[in-house]
Amino acid sequence: MSGPMHRGEARDDVTGSGGTTHGHGLDEDLGLPDGILHDMRMRGPAPASAEHPAPQVREHFMPPVSLSKPEGTPLRGEPAHVGRRPPSYPPHPLRCPSVRDGDEFAAFTPAVLLDGAQVGRLAVRATSVRGDSHNWEGTCRQDAMVVSRIGPPEAEFLLLAIADGVGSAKRSHTGSHLVIRQTALRLDQEAESIHAALTAQEEGRLCGIANKAVARAVSDLRIGQEHATTLHVLLVPTDTRIRGRVLFSVGDGGLFVLREGRWEQDNPVGDGSLLDTRTEALPHAYSTVKAHLLRTEPGEVLLLGTDGITNPLTQKDPEFAQRLANMWGRPEVPSLSDFLWQAQTRAKSYDDDRTVICVWERSE
Repeated sequence: MSGPMHRGEARDDVTGSGGTTHGHGLDEDLGLPDGILHDMRMRGPAPASAEHPAPQVREHFMPPVSLSKPEGTPLRGEPAHVGRRPPSYPPHPLRCPSVRDGDEFAAFTPAVLLDGAQVGRLAVRATSVRGDSHNWEGTCRQDAMVVSRIGPPEAEFLLLAIADGVGSAKRSHTGSHLVIRQTALRLDQEAESIHAALTAQEEGRLCGIANKAVARAVSDLRIGQEHATTLHVLLVPTDTRIRGRVLFSVGDGGLFVLREGRWEQDNPVGDGSLLDTRTEALPHAYSTVKAHLLRTEPGEVLLLGTDGITNPLTQKDPEFAQRLANMWGRPEVPSLSDFLWQAQTRAKSYDDDRTVICVWERSE
């Protein structure tokens, strides 16, 4: 394919019935007497008419690109931070994993994921961002997320899921991605049973379904890999006449609900069976998948997050929580780019990966 045409070069893309017309206007090879050629040059090109319209010449070069910022264009700049001093780490990616490290999954995992959906009256915004400490170390993002739909039309759910790979396990980043996707596939197979149990408010039955689905998902993982990950799955019926929602949980992180300007934690309560303070994690270090039923109303905002965001939400200083409540408690749903920028609000000492999925529901 030929390159772009530059100014001053002959053009050969405009043709007429008499042959090719070049950029100088006249062709010396037309065979006209010298006197006629001289006369035509003196008069210049003939004016366009309805019978002989002027040819449309298309430019084949690109105009110069201005690198200056257009006036009035707002730039977000660095993400905001709470507290008197910003975190020590820079607020942007630094080193990244290398293909030569022998871990292709890590090398090809992006620093940021951004997603969203609109299903009827429900709007979703979701992002997973590599933490400042991982940016500094050049390690990959260990969190994973899924925004999808499962089930047939009569028993359909929005499936929103997050997983946080435990850093002490060598392949935790692989485990978080595999577990979250396999669990979504297994829950899709159980969607009608989940729908029936949810409408009947049978929390025990939902817990049994969740444990069965997660056990099958864990069995799909390759034997011998060092996997360890938390998991939280929020199922929201797309039929908004059904007000119940169900949360399946293993490990840290979880669900918050923004009600009347305040964040309320809404997670399943453990049974106290663990004898130490280590976080539960799949595939081996957990006792059971906990199920929790909740009810929300239009105007309330659901936030599903890994501990990279839920930990600063629960800190004693309420500035972080209040800032997110102010941004996400408005009637309008933020754009994808706005949501990403807002979700990156920083707090000193909280430098882990951060994954957050929010759900808004408008009134009739």
